[in-house]
Amino acid sequence: MRKGYSEFLAERFDGKVQKIAVNAGFSCPNRDGTVGRGGCTYCTNEAFNPRYCDARLTVAEQLERGKAFFARKYPSMNYLAYFQAYSNTHACVDRLRELYNEALAVDGVVGIVIATRPDCLGDEVVELLSELAARTRLIVELGVETMHDVTLRKVNRCHDWTTARNAIVCLAEHGIAVGVHLILGLPGEDESMMERTVRTVAALPVTVLKFHQMQVLKGTRLARQWQAGEVELMQWTAQEYASLCARLLRLLPSHVVVERFVSQSPPSMLLSPRWNLKPGEFAQLLESKMNEL
Repeated sequence: MRKGYSEFLAERFDGKVQKIAVNAGFSCPNRDGTVGRGGCTYCTNEAFNPRYCDARLTVAEQLERGKAFFARKYPSMNYLAYFQAYSNTHACVDRLRELYNEALAVDGVVGIVIATRPDCLGDEVVELLSELAARTRLIVELGVETMHDVTLRKVNRCHDWTTARNAIVCLAEHGIAVGVHLILGLPGEDESMMERTVRTVAALPVTVLKFHQMQVLKGTRLARQWQAGEVELMQWTAQEYASLCARLLRLLPSHVVVERFVSQSPPSMLLSPRWNLKPGEFAQLLESKMNEL
């Protein structure tokens, strides 16, 4: 039987553990000219930052604000510092070490989750991450999105599948738990392409998978392309998307933990899809689709 993400955390920590998002002021190599300009066509980071996450504050200050935010619901818990905004290994090693250590020094922080790109993992960075994994619980989340290079080029991702595959293998070989982000419904992809991505990624040493439905957000290049009819996107209902997720779940080996199948953006920013479903409601819908298979 497949473990849920909460069970996965419970096996590794005593008591309840909550992620606290951190914006450490990083940029992205696909924005600052290192590999490209303009970023991915679908990306606007503002859609994912919670209110307590503010790059004008130090890492420790953001974590303390996050602790206060969650303490209202859960008075007793530990925390994972979630370096979420942009590419969180895209800096010199000394700066990275300083920021990660600052997070670990905050009372109640028992581990770190670092979101980054597959092309931001030079040898010195991997060595630092390996050292970090030896002293605390660490998950490195890679934005892989798809295995299809034609799609990666279409959304201006500025890395290819080989880079992503090599990054997954390299991190795992250094004893680092790997999380992978995949987007379902990227421009030009049909469901058979998505299934091939899931099968291929699941055959690699991946610990956690996080799926996102393709969201069209105001102000992005994708939104302009979609509204102009330049790209076509899957127009699933919530029920159709849940059916796809149920089929994909059947493709995964039991040891791969799925953190989520849907992401949420502020309604004021979201153009499509507008399902108005809470995560718990989607979980119930997914369960019903699983029972139909």
